[in-house]
Amino acid sequence: MKLEVRNGQITVDAQELAPLLDLHPAEFQKQMQAGRIATMTEQGEGADSGRFRVTFRSDNWRLRLTCAEDGTVLSQVRTPAPAPPASAPTASAPTAPGRRPSTQRQG
Repeated sequence: MKLEVRNGQITVDAQELAPLLDLHPAEFQKQMQAGRIATMTEQGEGADSGRFRVTFRSDNWRLRLTCAEDGTVLSQVRTPAPAPPASAPTASAPTAPGRRPSTQRQG
């Protein structure tokens, strides 16, 4: 796989990348446009100078591609995305000051 790099912008072929995130290419494009797939790019320094890394984060996966300067993918690592945080318990309806919420008992 090879990423296209032009003027600092990275272009990825959805046909190649989507399966790595368990998505159909059309769904991948739709999620990218909707902002549901996040990307992060890092430039290599020191011994990694000339390389760059692109991370794609979908709802289910994190995919990290380490690339040569020309965009050739040198390595890829795919890990499950962390589970979303547990939702906070829902608050009960407010009551007037000095009053307790009523409870009904059947029995």
